[in-house]
Amino acid sequence: MSDRFALTGARIFDGDDWHEGHALVVRDGLVEAILPTGAIPSAIRVVDTGGGLLAPGFVDLQVNGGGGVMLNDHPDVASIETICRAHAPFGTTALLPTLITDTPAITAAAVAAGEAAARQKVPGFLGLHLEGPHLSVARKGAHDPVLIRPMTDADQAMLIAARQKLPVLLTTIAPESVEPARVAVLAKAGIIVSLGHSDTGYAAASAFAEAGASMVTHLFNAMSQIGNREPGLAGAAIDIGTLSAGLIADGIHVDPATIKIALRAKQGPARIVLVTDAMATIGTEMTSFTLNGRTIYRRDGSLRLADGTLAGADLDMISAVRFIHRVVGVELSEALRMASLYPAQAIGQSHRLGRFANGTAADIVALSDDLDTKGVWIGGEKVFAAGSDTVR
Repeated sequence: MSDRFALTGARIFDGDDWHEGHALVVRDGLVEAILPTGAIPSAIRVVDTGGGLLAPGFVDLQVNGGGGVMLNDHPDVASIETICRAHAPFGTTALLPTLITDTPAITAAAVAAGEAAARQKVPGFLGLHLEGPHLSVARKGAHDPVLIRPMTDADQAMLIAARQKLPVLLTTIAPESVEPARVAVLAKAGIIVSLGHSDTGYAAASAFAEAGASMVTHLFNAMSQIGNREPGLAGAAIDIGTLSAGLIADGIHVDPATIKIALRAKQGPARIVLVTDAMATIGTEMTSFTLNGRTIYRRDGSLRLADGTLAGADLDMISAVRFIHRVVGVELSEALRMASLYPAQAIGQSHRLGRFANGTAADIVALSDDLDTKGVWIGGEKVFAAGSDTVR
């Protein structure tokens, strides 16, 4: 017997439009339809969500950790499961566990764990993001400079082999450490190539976009900035229409006024998308943790090394949505798209994620009118309910 139910009692945002007085019908883990409440077939189980709104689950393309775990420290399936569970209460139903620059052995272990997680269909697991090690030391941020290195033939072959076993593979590289020809090969193999941690100029960034790079990692952070004679990577991310750009919307990494300017100026069809760049602290009361043997401190809403360098973010996705909506002033439907539809589009997954239509994944977040998370479903299975102590 199929599992079929209808969620009622809330406004429904399908990724494009709002529906009042309608129900979201789910069947066997997929969205079946959005129907007027009066048109629900009598045989369907009805679940009243008690007001608020229903929206497509959030898609986070940069998640370093959560639930007390960093992928770098424990590159295994158990850690991936922990990270996915930690982010579910904040509306994230699909994410890319992200490995920060590390040794070849740790990278290989993370890839093997990702392949196993894909085989086991870990709820919320979307694929992997390998952020480094092929970056620029000049824009290293919190990455260990000792581990940063140019891409080799073996690295390229490893990435291509990994992509064949992963639903999605995204890698952040810097033009200083990777040739455009390699980017073309990676993109042809289906790997999402993102430019980041780079001091490159506009012309080089443009050449890499033409070669197949399609994203920029955490806009304005760890990259060359917009200047009067050199637009830098930040300028390229905004001006080049084929480049999507991740944005950490916490009010610490990027000033709200700068975000407003970027949103007004961004050329399409690619978009600016919300990412958390979250670390182990999400879902915990941790005050510090380690990365590559260095202590990172959690203070005043930020995560920093002892020298003050930002090291990821103490941010969850619903908080990013609230910030971009309430502080930056982005209309709610657009804020929701920035957390769901646009990241799904950036990685070629909008046919199944980031919107409600017949046959899309029943990845759903129920929000109160104050934008607090009330419930979360992944593939039609409820994994979080407000007031519950457990996350499935």
